[in-house]
Amino acid sequence: MLVSQRMTGARARAPQLAGLLEAWYRHGRTTSSYSALSEPSRVRALVYGSHGDPAKVVQLKNLELTAVEGSDVHVRMLAAPINPSDINMIQGNYGLLPKLPAVGGNEGVGQVIAVGSSVSALKPGDWVIPANAGLGTWRTEAVFSEEALIGIPKDIPLQSAATLGVNPCTAYRMLVDFEQLQPGDSVIQNASNSGVGQAVIQIASALRLKTINVVRDRPDIKKLTDRLKDLGADYVLTEEELRMPETKTIFKDLPLPRLALNCVGGKSSTELLRHLAPGGTMVTYGGMAKQPVTASVSLLIFKDLKLRGFWLSQWKKNHSPDEFKELILTLCNLIRQGQLTAPSCSEVPLQGYQQALEASMKPFVSSKQILTM
Repeated sequence: MLVSQRMTGARARAPQLAGLLEAWYRHGRTTSSYSALSEPSRVRALVYGSHGDPAKVVQLKNLELTAVEGSDVHVRMLAAPINPSDINMIQGNYGLLPKLPAVGGNEGVGQVIAVGSSVSALKPGDWVIPANAGLGTWRTEAVFSEEALIGIPKDIPLQSAATLGVNPCTAYRMLVDFEQLQPGDSVIQNASNSGVGQAVIQIASALRLKTINVVRDRPDIKKLTDRLKDLGADYVLTEEELRMPETKTIFKDLPLPRLALNCVGGKSSTELLRHLAPGGTMVTYGGMAKQPVTASVSLLIFKDLKLRGFWLSQWKKNHSPDEFKELILTLCNLIRQGQLTAPSCSEVPLQGYQQALEASMKPFVSSKQILTM
C-alpha cells in the first residue's frame, strides 16, 4: 500500500512539476536556472565500490551533483528496474563493466529538470531513458550529457517507460533480424516468463506470429500459464513437457518454428534445437543455466541449423542513435495500442533496495523489481 500510494502521489504531482519546469524553460535554459532548481535537492544513489554479491557490495550513499555545462542535462530519475544484466555487472561477470566505484542500473526513466545552453533536443519536463548501458540509473538525480539520453513520449505508463530500453528492444530485434518470418509462422523460446520472454510473446502476437513458450516447472505453474496466455502465448510448456513425445501433436496445428530464442543454455537449448524446422536459427541472448549450448552434429549437418548470439549493446554499436530512437518509437506505438505492456512489476522505494536486490535473485520470481525515487 505504501509503495502504491507513493507512486500515485508522484503521478499526481507530475503535471504540476512539468508546468513548473516549462515555466523555468521559457525564462531561459541557463545554469542559473539549474542552480535555483537543484539547490534543495539531496541526491542519493546505490553505489558499489567492488564486484561481488550485490546484497553485500551495494550501498545507499549521498552524492553531489556536478555543475551543468553547455551539453549537460539535469535529470530527476522516476523509476529504474533491476535486470539480470544489472546483477551480472555488479558481480563482475558481464560484457560491459563501468569503472569503480559505480552507480548501479542500466535502465530506467527520468524527467529533465534543466539543460545546458547548447542542448537542443531536450527541454525541462521531457522524459528520457539511457541511450546505452552503464549510465547508472539507481539514483534520485544526476547530470548526464545530452548524447547519453534519448527522449521518449510521456503518454505511456511509467512502468512501461522504465522497462522500455532493454528487454522489449531485445525481443523486437531478435524477432525481426534473424529470420524473415511471416504471419502464421511460429517461434519457440525458453525463459518465457522473463522480461524478454513476456515482450516476445506480445510483440510476436502483434506481428501475428505463433509462440511456443517453455518455462521451468513450479508450484504455481497454472497461474503462470494463465498469465502468459493472457499476454498472447499460444502454447506454454514446462521443460519436462517439451521432452515428451506428445509435444509433437502441437505441430499438427502450426508449422515447425524457424526461430528459437534461448536464454538458458544447457539441456533446455538442446531441446529447442530439436524442435526447429530445417534451416532454422537459434539465437542465444542469455545463459541462466550457466551451461554451454550443446548442438548435435546430426542437427547441424542434416537440418542445417544456425546458431547465433544477440547482445543489445553490440547492436547499438553497429547502428546509429537514430535507428535506436526509431526502435524506441516503434515500441511506444505498440504500448499505445495496448499490444505491449510492462512485465509484472513490484515497486520498491530506493531505500528498500536490499529487499529488491534479494528478491530479484530468487528463483521462480516472475515479478520484476522496480526502484522508485
